[in-house]
Amino acid sequence: MLSDQEITAILLSLKVALFSVVSSLVPAIFFAYILARFKFKGKSILDSIIHLPLVLPPVVTGYFLMLSIGKHTLIGGFFESIGIKFAFNWKGAVAASMVMGFPLLVRPIRLSLESIDRGLEDAARMLGAGNFRILMTVTLPLAVHGIISGSMLAFARSLGEFGATITFVSNIQGETQTLPLALYSYTQTPGGEAMAARLCLISVFIALAALIISNILASYARKRIER
Repeated sequence: MLSDQEITAILLSLKVALFSVVSSLVPAIFFAYILARFKFKGKSILDSIIHLPLVLPPVVTGYFLMLSIGKHTLIGGFFESIGIKFAFNWKGAVAASMVMGFPLLVRPIRLSLESIDRGLEDAARMLGAGNFRILMTVTLPLAVHGIISGSMLAFARSLGEFGATITFVSNIQGETQTLPLALYSYTQTPGGEAMAARLCLISVFIALAALIISNILASYARKRIER
């Protein structure tokens, strides 16, 4: 049987991963579209900034989050004034997961957008469709494989996020202790090897389930497009 602490960590990890992906999806599509469809000065700089969390140590990313949206910062103070607290709170874990998973969400969407036959969009435009309607009815449905793949990658990255989370919001049981943090705590606790092994197996199971669901959704989307 799983302990209350283990169940809480698992549910919190799923909650943080889900919120991070949902919150990142629209900005990711926006930036992927800009990078895929437009040429402008500073494009390579924007692309580098988006992918920076992939090459930075996660602890550095967590420290930057602490400096930018921490409790005693201007932005963090503003959010706290409207009831959104990041420091030592699960919302801070969401913010850390969003930053770490964002490049993995943007990249597949961008590649899908770049592979779309622009002639299909031109045909829709000739039939009188506006840009927004073309985006919603032609472009995004054709890029759905990238959206699904990116979402699953970001979700999995959020489930495994450790360094930025523990640096920014610490390891507070029941509040910020996600699955990787709980596993780490058990490995540092005498006699916690069995619980660490259980959480490790659960992590593998969740990751496999996410991949299977991703393949099912991608297959369904492919069949819908081919009809």
